[in-house]
Amino acid sequence: MSLRLLHAIASADPAGGGPIEGVRQISAINSRYNHHVELVTLDAPDAPFLTSIPYPVHALGPGFTKYGLSLRFLEWLKANASRYDAVIINGVWGFNALGVWLALRQRRDVPYMVFTHGMLDPWFKHRYPLKHAKKWLYWPWGLYPVLRDADAVFFTCERERELARESFWLYDCNEVVIRYGTAGIPEPDRDYRSEFLAAHPAIAHTRNILFLGRVHPKKGPDLLVKAVAKLQRSGVWDPKTMRIVMVGPADFGYAHTLKKLVASLGVEESFYWTGMLMGDQKWGSFQAAEAFILPSHQENFGIAVAEALSARVPVLITHAVNISPEIALDGAGLVDEDNIAGTAGLIKKWFGLSEEDRAGMRVQARRTFLARYTAEVAAKDMQRNIFLSMASRRAQEEDTARER
Repeated sequence: MSLRLLHAIASADPAGGGPIEGVRQISAINSRYNHHVELVTLDAPDAPFLTSIPYPVHALGPGFTKYGLSLRFLEWLKANASRYDAVIINGVWGFNALGVWLALRQRRDVPYMVFTHGMLDPWFKHRYPLKHAKKWLYWPWGLYPVLRDADAVFFTCERERELARESFWLYDCNEVVIRYGTAGIPEPDRDYRSEFLAAHPAIAHTRNILFLGRVHPKKGPDLLVKAVAKLQRSGVWDPKTMRIVMVGPADFGYAHTLKKLVASLGVEESFYWTGMLMGDQKWGSFQAAEAFILPSHQENFGIAVAEALSARVPVLITHAVNISPEIALDGAGLVDEDNIAGTAGLIKKWFGLSEEDRAGMRVQARRTFLARYTAEVAAKDMQRNIFLSMASRRAQEEDTARER
C-alpha cells in the first residue's frame, strides 16, 4: 500500500540544518517505495531554495512575527488535509505545529505525528532561561495539546526521549523511539576530494579536521577555537600543517563574534572558512578531512555525524551528542566532554593514534553508518508507525460506530 504523506515544517531553507535535511533524506526513500510526498511550509512562495526540492511544496508564508502565524497555512490545511494519509510535523516551536493541530483536532480521518528534532532538550532551558520562561506562557495552550493529541511523537534515540521529559512538567504524549538516518555519500568510492581541493588549494597539503554545520552556540564552535588555542600553546597543534575547516553559513552575528574570538586568541592561521557547501563540494570537504569534529552541547542525532561516517570519516564528538554511546561502542570515533578540556582531548587523542588505528577507525565508520544510520532504516521505521496509527484510527472509528 502506498502512502500520501505531508511534511509540515517552518522552513525548507537548507541553512536551517538538520530538520529539513532529514525530511529530504527520508522523503527520497519514501518516494523510492512509491509513497507520494509533499511539503507545506511557512516560507515565502518565491524563496529561491524551494526550487531545489524535488517534490511538491506548498509555501504559505511568510507568516506574522518570527513564530510564523499564517491564516493561509491553517485554511489550506483544513481544505486539503483529507488528501493525505498522514501529516508529519517537523519541529515544534513554529506555527507549523500549532497550525496542524488546529486543522486536524476535530477530525479522525488523518493521523499526525511529530518529529521534535531535539527541540525539547533541557539544555535550552538551562542555556536560555529567559526564553524558556517565555515558552512556558505558550506551552500549556500552544504546544502541550499538539504533543498530547499526536498519534506519535518521534524521538531518534532513547536518550532524546528521556531528556524531553525534563523541559516542562506539563507533559503527556505517545513517545515513540524510531531509528533515524541519512542517505550518506552518494558514491562512497568516488573521489570528491580533488574537486573540492581544486576550489580550496590553501588546505590541499594540510592535516584537516572538519566542522560542518550551523555556526551556533549549541554546537560548541567556541570550545573548538579555545581548544585549538590551548593545543597550539602546548605545541600539540602546529598552525603550519594543521587546519580546522569550518563549513557552514558564517555571515551573521554569532559567526562574526566567533571570528573575532579566533583573531583575539591568535589562531587565524589554523581556521579555514568555506561558507556553506552543498553537493559534491560538501562531500569533498568530508573526504579531505582526517576526522569530523562536533563539540556540541546538545544534539539529538546529528545528521552531519552520520554523513561523516558514511564517507569513512571518524567522528570526534561529545557525550552531549545523543548517539555518542553507539559511536564509542563501535569504535567509529572518539567521545569526550563538551568543554575546552574535552574538545582539546579529542583532538590530542586523534593525533596521538597510530596510522594503523586511524585506518581501522575509518573502516569502522562506514560499517557503523550502514548498520545504524541509513535513511532506509529511518524511512521504514516511520512507515511502520504511520501504518500502525492508521490502523488504530480505523479501529477507533469502528468501535464508535458499533456503540452508536
